[in-house]
Amino acid sequence: MKKKITSMMIIGVMISALLAQSTVWEFDMAHSKISFVVDHMVISQVEGRFDSFTGSVISDKSDFSDVKTEIVIDPKTIDTDNERRDGHLRSPDFFDADKFPEIRFVSTSVRKTGNETYLLTGDFTMHGVTKKIELDVKHHGTIKDPRGNTRAGFKVTGTIDRKEWGLVYNSIMDTGGVMIGEDIEIVGNIELVKK
Repeated sequence: MKKKITSMMIIGVMISALLAQSTVWEFDMAHSKISFVVDHMVISQVEGRFDSFTGSVISDKSDFSDVKTEIVIDPKTIDTDNERRDGHLRSPDFFDADKFPEIRFVSTSVRKTGNETYLLTGDFTMHGVTKKIELDVKHHGTIKDPRGNTRAGFKVTGTIDRKEWGLVYNSIMDTGGVMIGEDIEIVGNIELVKK
């Protein structure tokens, strides 16, 4: 009986030690935004955002050089300030949001590139296709808010070619240019709160 209790205590201590190694941060949704920019008719750009996303961020180091993250975006919540365009983007011509209800990024590695800057690599799944992408991350700082919560702010940027994920819809203009750009600039302004 004594051995059993001792073994259970050791297992408990080991589990506690493992849990202590993972500091979890939550998204402050009121101060976080995932948006994108795409060229329109070569001469201008259209901006949009996703109004619903969830995820987890785990990092023990104060400089976030060991960060691990997973973000899940709901493509049905796309918002470009034009309901007709948003409906088209949700359709099978683009995201096919009924068939593919998630856009997901899962980090696989992080590398420090400068003072508070990082290259975050991960698997990006969209439209049923998963490919590795790289994102530039800028850590704007970590503070204590007036309520005593620890907060950290980041800007995340990257560019993907939408054709690589099967989003190939387009039309050719009389000038020979395409109506919709193929490169998508991703911008995430993220504020995290330590749990």
